[in-house]
Amino acid sequence: MNRQFTIRIYALIINKKNEILLSDEFRLGMKMTKFPGGGLEFGEGTIDCLKRELMEETGQEIEIIKHFYTTDFFQPALHNPKIQVLSIYYLAKFKDKICFKISNVAFDFNKLEEGNQSFRWQSIEELQEKDLSLPIDKKVLTLLKTNL
Repeated sequence: MNRQFTIRIYALIINKKNEILLSDEFRLGMKMTKFPGGGLEFGEGTIDCLKRELMEETGQEIEIIKHFYTTDFFQPALHNPKIQVLSIYYLAKFKDKICFKISNVAFDFNKLEEGNQSFRWQSIEELQEKDLSLPIDKKVLTLLKTNL
């Protein structure tokens, strides 16, 4: 039986108001709210992946503060139950002042086209599991609320 893995790397970026950066995206034909980040490419380290992903998504460099969490349970991929998802989360910050658009509303883009993305801050205290689309993000939110 051929089983595969996908490795996803995410940034937990928290501002001085105790708000976390969220990415609202249209992917795989659906709206999703998640933490910024994406897929590890072959030959890439996890930190290099996250730096690349955030540069692609925001146009800005990040600094890794520390590892926060790695998936410790089985999670099949949304699009294919034969692919297991392994996600790694890092606390991070931007090296410079934010210069990309931060929205006040979710899904702040005109069309539901594959790859569209917008960013917003959300209070960690007010953020609920139901607000996040990915199962591993939901667990990470619970850990954030108990460890910060």
